[in-house]
Order: sequence, then C-alpha cells, then structure tokens
Amino acid sequence: MAKISDFITSRVRIKLLQAFLSQPQEMFYVRELTRLIEEEINAVRRELARMQNAGMVQSEKRGNRLYYQFRSNYPFFSELLSLVTKTTPVGRSIINNRSKLGFVKYAFVSERLVRSLPRQENELDLVIIGKVIMPQLDQIVKKLEKKLETEINYSSMTEEEFKYRKNRKDPFITDVLLHPHIMLIGSENKLLS
Repeated sequence: MAKISDFITSRVRIKLLQAFLSQPQEMFYVRELTRLIEEEINAVRRELARMQNAGMVQSEKRGNRLYYQFRSNYPFFSELLSLVTKTTPVGRSIINNRSKLGFVKYAFVSERLVRSLPRQENELDLVIIGKVIMPQLDQIVKKLEKKLETEINYSSMTEEEFKYRKNRKDPFITDVLLHPHIMLIGSENKLLS
C-alpha cells in the first residue's frame, strides 16, 4: 500500500503533518507535539521552523509558550489533508479492506469526521458506492467506532442506485455530495460526471 513517506521523506514532518491535519483546528505547543509524535524536541523545533518558513504553520505566543497551528489557507491544505486522511484509521481501514468489501467503485469520508468537527444533523461520515458485502462493512465500521470512540454514520449503495438517484436530483444524494468530503477510493470527477 502507498504511504505518505513515499512523497515526504522527513519522518518528523510526516508525523507533524499527521498530528496537525488529524486535528487542524487545534493549536499545539512544542513539548506537546514532542510527546504526541514521540520525536526529539530539537528535531521537532527544526521541522516546525521549516514548516513555518514554507507557510504551512503559523505560531502564536501565549504566556511563555509558543503554539503552532496548521494554516487552513495554505495552498496545498486540501491535498495534504487528503493524503493524511488515507493514512488515518478510517482511510486505512477502507483502503486496506477494499477487496474484502466486495467491488468498491467509490468511497469517501466526511471532512468533518476527519477534522474532528461536530457532525451536522443527518450528515454521513462515510459513503461507499459499489457492490458491497454489508456484513464486512458493518464489521469494519464497528471496529472503527470502537477505536475512534464515536458513532460513524455510513451509507452504501450500488453504482446503479447512485446514478439513478443523482440523475433524479435526489435530495439525499445532493446533500451528501454538497458536504465537504475526501475521496478514499475512486475519482471525484468521475463520481460527479
């Protein structure tokens, strides 16, 4: 399976990206990041300085601590979030178990779930389109719910049902597609065409 280390060679930067982008609204101070990613403090400081020079993170002094946060207006924020999402428990579980799930044409996850934001009423966290083996999907989702300690709202449908409902402008499908999401499997362009 492809890993984020295929694209980014710095182990510390990978861990920092995963920490920041799994909770992009959070601010972290250096020692907190050091404990979180289990790396040397000097390596973390060096990488944070490089990331700040590149415009990825911003810092803010509070008391005697310097807090860092990933900039959501960074030009490659969405792309990095997508990369990191595929390495999180949800992304990894769906991608790694793709063959066990049957024939999955498309799979995407809500950006709210990825960013640990509160879910809106009736919002789906995970959508899988294809010929899915439901007991396998149920089993994977239950494991994820236990690991993440949160309920995951998910839906599965065949490609034919999805196309039919999309062509009819079904309010449910329209709502699902309008909410920000991150593709795990398949192309968003083909999904929307």
